[in-house]
Amino acid sequence: MTNIFSCTPRLALLLSLVAVPGMAPSQAPSQNYSGELYKIKVNTNLVVLSATALDRKGILVSGLDQNNFQVYEDGVLQQIKHFSHQDVPVTVGLVIDNSGSMASKRALVIAAALAFVHSSNPQDQMFVVNFNEYVRFGLPEGMPFTDQVPQLEVALSKIHTNGQTALYDAVAVALEHLKQGNRDKKVLIVISDGGDNASKRSNLAQIMAMAHRTDTIIYTIGLFEDEDEDRNPRVLKQLAEDTGGDVFLPDTLKEVVPICERIARDIRNLYTVAYSPANTRQDGTYRTIQVKASAPGHTHLVVRTRAGYVAPLAPVPAPPPSAKSNVP
Repeated sequence: MTNIFSCTPRLALLLSLVAVPGMAPSQAPSQNYSGELYKIKVNTNLVVLSATALDRKGILVSGLDQNNFQVYEDGVLQQIKHFSHQDVPVTVGLVIDNSGSMASKRALVIAAALAFVHSSNPQDQMFVVNFNEYVRFGLPEGMPFTDQVPQLEVALSKIHTNGQTALYDAVAVALEHLKQGNRDKKVLIVISDGGDNASKRSNLAQIMAMAHRTDTIIYTIGLFEDEDEDRNPRVLKQLAEDTGGDVFLPDTLKEVVPICERIARDIRNLYTVAYSPANTRQDGTYRTIQVKASAPGHTHLVVRTRAGYVAPLAPVPAPPPSAKSNVP
């Protein structure tokens, strides 16, 4: 299996043993931004986590090191094998609700999404998924990603608001598209004003499974009206909390722009924590993860990361070839 890490040689060295559970040992070439090639050796099984540390006021905490973190899998303390805290580019999908009830919020949503773009790493790969009861990519065909603000502005504003809300279908399409990105971390920003009432191909369980398989971090922003019968903040909370992201349910629209700027800061301050599970059974079970952090000067730190992962299944040996018949 080939892994392309978009990082500097120094970071590549740090991640030179990183693999997902069940990955076979391999050796693959990678490339840094200047075009220099180097080798990445993968010879162990690690669970790689992207984590955000916050103080009790919800303010980002940077400058922590490996000794400040403890990782637990199913309640058992694990040994951290690799650790880093660098602003590395990510692959980001902006998933924007364009249903009819979003018409009055449209201009501010575009402004908020562009505020996120301006606050992000300039080398992020970005794309836009616009949805009502239909799901459409905002960028032109043949352009899977861009880092250009004018292109993203057009992608966000090219369709009119109308129709119903196919939230699950839109998230599923975005999760699938993320696989084309070559950045190590994958993120979705979902902005919607209600629950799903029009998806035909996907449901909540399916998109949660997809998010877990791809290690995608999802941030959600819920813009609800009091009279909205389809509002479902529970879904937005689950999408965010189970994947290590965050959910925002602002009381007023004027909060949306600073929220998007905050999400960009969160992404640029992610810690990477990797451990080799003490439980080596390949049994396909779900393993819960909890990450804790402590540091002098901070009485209470909260760490956001994904809630768990599904262990790989041991490969089933192929049946022996049947003996050939000697009967003429």
